[in-house]
Amino acid sequence: MLATPRNRKLGMAEERSGEDIVSEYLGQNPQLAQWVDTFRGYCESNKQWFARREFILRNMEAFPTVEPGVSSSSLDRLLSLSMVWANHIFLGCSYPQAVMEKIKEMGEGIVVQDAPVHKTRKDEVMSKGKRSATAEGDTDSCVKRAKCGPNELDSRPAMRTATRPVSQKAGPPPQAPAEHQPFFNRLYKAVAWKLVSAGGFGPNLDHFEILRSCVESCKQTLTCVFVPLKDITGLPAGRTQKEGHVCEIRCQTVYMGTGYGRDEAAARAMASKEALKAFQGRKVTVKICRRRYKGKDMEDLMLFDEQPRSQGFPPALSYPFQDEQLDDGSL
Repeated sequence: MLATPRNRKLGMAEERSGEDIVSEYLGQNPQLAQWVDTFRGYCESNKQWFARREFILRNMEAFPTVEPGVSSSSLDRLLSLSMVWANHIFLGCSYPQAVMEKIKEMGEGIVVQDAPVHKTRKDEVMSKGKRSATAEGDTDSCVKRAKCGPNELDSRPAMRTATRPVSQKAGPPPQAPAEHQPFFNRLYKAVAWKLVSAGGFGPNLDHFEILRSCVESCKQTLTCVFVPLKDITGLPAGRTQKEGHVCEIRCQTVYMGTGYGRDEAAARAMASKEALKAFQGRKVTVKICRRRYKGKDMEDLMLFDEQPRSQGFPPALSYPFQDEQLDDGSL
């Protein structure tokens, strides 16, 4: 960190809180205050924003091309790092070691009063003491699942067991939305700030890259399924064109969006754009809803914003919850 006048002002007077120092400094620089406040997220509390604002101001001089009111790749990086730091402090998110070391260095000297304490899975297991052999087996199974790589999580059907009766209806279990909601809450914040740094949601963005990078920052991967348009039955009467592809995007088995394009890349871009639309509201919610899959009405996990849906959903191109008996049939 450079010893600039700004940083000397922000680092002085140990007995004063960082928030007081920042507030005084911004009071003397109203244009800077107005500019930096545009980066505050809708869902950020005062405590979260004041801490992240201090992080941004303390590190501005480490990015020489950052100028108030001017968009740049350096500003995008600074804002992304500030969000990563805030996610780690307030949500307990973890990142690759190099990133963790970077934000630790950049956050040095920032004091967050009554910062939340986040327990790791290991802490939770150790705090429960000894268990029976059966309970220990269950815990080991959970830990192994948590350690699986993102590709393993995406490639295996979720919530399936070998003991499911043939007569039991396929679909996500009732508790699935509650299990997936914490991840999508974190993804919502990551996407919101990525869009802020990109200047807002618009047609000229690389929607897939934004969605992919945000999902990977949350330690998961996207699943994209492509189907030639000519292979899909039951299209609306007005859809006579048979050339092109349709793409469906999921994450953690949760449906996010469908898009059509002349090729797979174009279809994926449109599906990503549709998925990002859900992040324009105040929150996203995982729900179980009924939709068509291979000519049958099935229950599926889907991501929603706060807007009511006035039309039906596109048919599913994949179904992570299916039994083998559902493998036959048309889309």
